[in-house]
Amino acid sequence: MFENLFRKKSITKILEDAEKGYGDHGASLNKTLGVRDLTAFGIAAIIGAGIFSTIGKASADGGPAVIFLFIFTAIACSFAAFAYAEFASMVPVSGSAYTYSYVAFGELVAWIIGWSLIMEYAIGNITVAISWSDYFTGLLSSIRIPALGINGINLPDWMTMDYLTAFNGHNHAEAMLNAGKSFANLDDATRIANNAWATAPTIGGFHIVADLPALGIIILITWLVYRGMKESKNASNAMVIVKLAVILLVLSVGVFYVDTENWNPFAPNGVSGILKGVSAVFFAYIGFDAISTTAEECKNPQRDLPRGMMWAIIICTVLYVAIALVLTGIVKYDLLAVGDPLAFVFDHINLKLMSGIIAVSAVFAMASVLLVFQMGQPRIWMSMSRDGLLPKRFSKIHPVYKTPSFATIVVGFVVAVPSLFMNLTIVTDLCSIGTLFAFVLVCAGVLVLQNKTDIPRGKFKTPYVNSKYIIPVIFIGAIISGFIFFKAEMTSFITNETKVHEPISFITSLDKTELNSVKEEIIAAQKVSNVIDKNIDAEAYLNGLSTEQYKSFMEKSTVSADKKFESGWALFKHKIPMWIFFFICVAITYFCITHNLSLIPVLGLLSCLYMMCELGISNWIGFGIWLVIGLVVYFLYGFHHSKLNVKNQVVV
Repeated sequence: MFENLFRKKSITKILEDAEKGYGDHGASLNKTLGVRDLTAFGIAAIIGAGIFSTIGKASADGGPAVIFLFIFTAIACSFAAFAYAEFASMVPVSGSAYTYSYVAFGELVAWIIGWSLIMEYAIGNITVAISWSDYFTGLLSSIRIPALGINGINLPDWMTMDYLTAFNGHNHAEAMLNAGKSFANLDDATRIANNAWATAPTIGGFHIVADLPALGIIILITWLVYRGMKESKNASNAMVIVKLAVILLVLSVGVFYVDTENWNPFAPNGVSGILKGVSAVFFAYIGFDAISTTAEECKNPQRDLPRGMMWAIIICTVLYVAIALVLTGIVKYDLLAVGDPLAFVFDHINLKLMSGIIAVSAVFAMASVLLVFQMGQPRIWMSMSRDGLLPKRFSKIHPVYKTPSFATIVVGFVVAVPSLFMNLTIVTDLCSIGTLFAFVLVCAGVLVLQNKTDIPRGKFKTPYVNSKYIIPVIFIGAIISGFIFFKAEMTSFITNETKVHEPISFITSLDKTELNSVKEEIIAAQKVSNVIDKNIDAEAYLNGLSTEQYKSFMEKSTVSADKKFESGWALFKHKIPMWIFFFICVAITYFCITHNLSLIPVLGLLSCLYMMCELGISNWIGFGIWLVIGLVVYFLYGFHHSKLNVKNQVVV
């Protein structure tokens, strides 16, 4: 049985099946895509929520230096893109990393990566649908038609927000109000979420909060993808033209309002601040791998897929860096932690017309991302179904539209239902970790196959540079540099030094008695009356202290230590992903020396694994739970129904 878990598909057999249209599946897909279409799909997927939404929070955390994170992420994705391009050239069929892993590692790993890709595309689309909904509702509220008496179309908050955001916002608002903060001083997001919860209709105590605009756009995009590749291609190309025109307009107008003083300090929160936005920034780039799912619909996949991937990454990186510099040049970086940073910036400098244009274009931009992701996922399911790992219906091709019709409809439901209830931060991180895992395995797959001479090669091959001496030097150099330039951080990491909780985390964890105790301590520290001032804003006071003052206050506070400090296992568990990264680096360095591994896929593997480790232990746990569910499905269905299993007459 163990050997059957890693049974592999031969490239020759895959290509033969593709030529025959996979025999028992009847109609094949339409071959309509060229390099320009693929590049446009890549731009459609990459330029979306990242540039219109998540770039704001990343810029607020990292300051203008967030451009280095964009560049680092682009380089990491480029390394992975080389690996994707080599596989796409070698195995030009639908399936992306799933099919590539089947060739390199065998069935079990292929299933795991296919299952993680299902999460990537589904969760990614949920994220984009939620962001699209935010821009769409903002656009509706800005509509002014005096002749018709329309002064903004405002949907109820409970109708434009997911359940978790409203629930968490309500709890956060209550905690902050108990801590002495006035309702007017709560941030906008918390006030809106609290209002959505408070005003939502209820049934038996259950608050009905659901993001209905997100549901609407998913239904529309699913219908478009169902109708055919040609229609999807034309819609994507049109939306790409619109958003590129708007981005160029933003840059050409915004550059005249840049104040270079806003770029000082360039990296206000240091390296940790820059890396804090790794999930948001990486999420902006994940779309390029969706191009590889369209291999069967390319006119010349071996030539055009690699070119489409590379051009998409290069063009989008230049645009992201330029936009980040303009945004942080027009306003101070710390003002950019908003959901619609481009519109916010131009509204801030009273260019209302530009804000309106950006809001309209964002609706198109994020719809195009949704289109590419919604197009990619059914083709993954189709490939898994063709191999017998999923029921046969998922590989059914529509006789007229030439699309995987049943899989497309199921994907629509899989994305639509969670988008009504799931939180944006949760889905962004889960999507990123699933995608990075796919990137790591694709890079590893190229390394596994690099010296095998018995497999057919495509027209594109990753340039070979021996990593034998380069990777050990980089690894040792990184450790030495860390102890020279970040000695305190490195020492704290290794010794698991106790860490003080952030003020907002500390305050929101306290009960009413503990809050009153902290308020008394604040009053005592201010040397005023001992009478408890019920209106004191404890969170604002603690946030206003310097690092040393805050640490001193916490050490003297009578609140229990577990509420004030993070230590022991509670602290160490967050470092587990980074320790995993370190030991894998040691192993990879050893194999580079002993097996002369190719440099580019090694760099892709390590850089993607590093970003994966930056996402934190909670995301690893969530991803692990998803993989366990996947393994249960595989052993209950996929293992027994696999085409390779039936062919070999394996009896379990």
